[in-house]
Amino acid sequence: MDFGKLLTAMVTPFDSTGEIDYGKTRTLVNHLLASGTEGIVVAGTTGESPTLTKQEKLDLFKFVGEVVAGRAPVIVGTGSNNTKASIELTIEAEGLGVDGIMLVTPYYNKPSQEGLYKHFKAIAQETVLPVMLYNIPGRSAVNLAPETIIRLSKINNIVSVKEASGNLDAMAQIIQETEEDFTLYSGDDGLALPALSIGGNGVVSVASHVLGNEMQAMISSFYNGNCAKAAQMHRELLPKMRALFMAPNPAPVKEALSFYGVDVGSVRLPLVPLNQEQVQQLQVALYEPVQTTTIS
Repeated sequence: MDFGKLLTAMVTPFDSTGEIDYGKTRTLVNHLLASGTEGIVVAGTTGESPTLTKQEKLDLFKFVGEVVAGRAPVIVGTGSNNTKASIELTIEAEGLGVDGIMLVTPYYNKPSQEGLYKHFKAIAQETVLPVMLYNIPGRSAVNLAPETIIRLSKINNIVSVKEASGNLDAMAQIIQETEEDFTLYSGDDGLALPALSIGGNGVVSVASHVLGNEMQAMISSFYNGNCAKAAQMHRELLPKMRALFMAPNPAPVKEALSFYGVDVGSVRLPLVPLNQEQVQQLQVALYEPVQTTTIS
């Protein structure tokens, strides 16, 4: 299923007391939609989902859906390491009219591949919504094997995967061995273009909070057949993308948004904001001009 080419894993804006700030959320959503974002993922890793309560997630799903008002797909993170709780949240999210759900690999309890298959199948069977799997072994301590993703893709409403393993070989196998309407999104900004080049559908991005227009231009160049220009843009953007991960996500991108006049507040513990030295490094990385030969 094509949710768009450039999806943003949206940060969750907080006020000075650490509560969700809905005014800031409205501003952020409109900023994203005005700067290249084609779909919004709510309450994923970048949205600090581990620190959001169930009710906060539901309130956020409802609010973002109302602000987006059909302008783009809204995909919400309802996965956890508790299958029953994931099913309950998914059913409630479906009732709010969201466009899809994203299910992260169960973290901490380290299930087998068969356990992963049964976990995702059990949730998918309880909803009519399209399901995006989310493989992020660096945070969950378990890898969803390509063979398991391929097996899960045969379930009607499991339609996509956000692949954040960083493994292009695995991505290629998934793309090759799933049906054409099953889509793969890179979960790493730096692999957006390489993933497209092997048949990926797009990227679920963090950098698009502040580099959305540039990333959209890169993707458009690729799809328009100007691969040399897309490659040049990829090389230019890569140092900026890396800088946005100089500290645990989403602290850097929340700070970066403030440079562009979009205030989303700080992060919740156990994450901490950037220190002054990091803020300066980030400013230099994002504003440093790149000297290249222009390819038309």
